[in-house]
Amino acid sequence: MRVLVVQNYENTGLGQVGAALTEAGAELDLRRPYQGDPLPQDAAGHDAMVVLGGGQNALADDDYPYFPALLELTREFAGKDRSVLGICLGSQLVARAFGAENHIGRAVEFGWCGVSLTSEAKADPVLGALPEKFPIFQWHDDTFDLPETAVRLARNEVATNQAFRLGRAVYGFQFHFEADTPMVRDWSTSFAATIAERNPDWAGKLDDEMARNGPDADAAGLAIARAWVATI
Repeated sequence: MRVLVVQNYENTGLGQVGAALTEAGAELDLRRPYQGDPLPQDAAGHDAMVVLGGGQNALADDDYPYFPALLELTREFAGKDRSVLGICLGSQLVARAFGAENHIGRAVEFGWCGVSLTSEAKADPVLGALPEKFPIFQWHDDTFDLPETAVRLARNEVATNQAFRLGRAVYGFQFHFEADTPMVRDWSTSFAATIAERNPDWAGKLDDEMARNGPDADAAGLAIARAWVATI
């Protein structure tokens, strides 16, 4: 299995998705188009695609001129029934690729927050085995409407569309299920100045928050990652 990984921002790795792909013996093709890496012309050389997050918004074509090509590539993978996973910014781009509207600055969340599965998620192959409610790491300002044919799978009070599925195996997740506790700790150091601008008490409460939410969030995130990889 060969998986295209599109990284949109520095220090945004695969985390638990990478662990699940490694378990499955996947070959990874990592592209950093924000640094000038070309995107593939089509889906022919890959069995699945992962679109990672970033600090920019999903409408920032002027600063990230590869976005329109990435949207077209997303539709290409979906049209060939190949699994697609969009996380945070990636989910916003997947929604945009299928005609949904993005809403900038309308849903601000940071830290471990609770999400609830919808009734439709009970029969979903990726989320069906998870608890109805669980904590998961969030870091976003924006949200989006659902594409017309999408199935809503998770929500919370801040963002109605926390997870969705299109067709068989095109998934968007607003929350960072890939971010296990080591990744969150790394982000808390790497992006300390950015975090402190809005969350000045984060460094002081990180350990307590991690102890309270980390085990359940990590377990949920790895279960999601493994289940998505199984769709490939």
